Amino acid sequence: MKGNFCGVFFDLFKTENNVYPRFAFLSILFSFFVFSTNLQAQKIAVLKYDGGGDWYANPTALPNLIAFCNENIHTKIEKKAQTVAANSIEIYNYPIVFLTGHGNVFFNDEAAQNLRTYLTSGGFLHISDNYGLDAYIRKEMKKVFPELDFQEIPYSHAIYNQKYTFDLLPKVHEHDNKTPQGFGIFYEGNLVCFYDYESDLNDGWEDQNIHNDPQEIRLSALKMGANIISYAFKN
Repeated sequence: MKGNFCGVFFDLFKTENNVYPRFAFLSILFSFFVFSTNLQAQKIAVLKYDGGGDWYANPTALPNLIAFCNENIHTKIEKKAQTVAANSIEIYNYPIVFLTGHGNVFFNDEAAQNLRTYLTSGGFLHISDNYGLDAYIRKEMKKVFPELDFQEIPYSHAIYNQKYTFDLLPKVHEHDNKTPQGFGIFYEGNLVCFYDYESDLNDGWEDQNIHNDPQEIRLSALKMGANIISYAFKN
């Protein structure tokens, strides 16, 4: 069905002497995918990026978060999280994508434009700060939104007040002895990217035997993850 839909809309975007820009086409295409999500099982994905950083870190995190959400906030997310490249048209299959890792992140021009179109068309990005990510992700997100900066999100914001209420992000692992913070990118007043810094939510979602975190810390991280998914699906 996806292929037929793409063909129909690409024909609509053609004129006698012109073809509309690819990313304008993708913006409308994504609206269709968001609508389709309400009619079938929801999907989420890990974002694959260039630069050599370990985008594949924490492989048990999203499966555990999916199971928690399906049981506790009644989502219908497919059990297996997918992988999608930052520059791929396939990103428009997913209402929310997750990015993590410890090292270098790099978006080329195509990836940066693709992410911008995805996020300004209704997609949502969650970035979880594994140690060493911060300097890279701030620089690369400037390619996506040159005109915008990360802003600290007050705890009165809806993302902290879904099924679960938070007045402080969970502190899963110690990084630099700093208070955990939630930062966001707001496009035209809408939160399109949530970045947990010095919190390490992604580690908190992993199997207990990987990091041996206390159950209460893991549960708190899963609840905040459920809030993020709930917010992204509603907005």
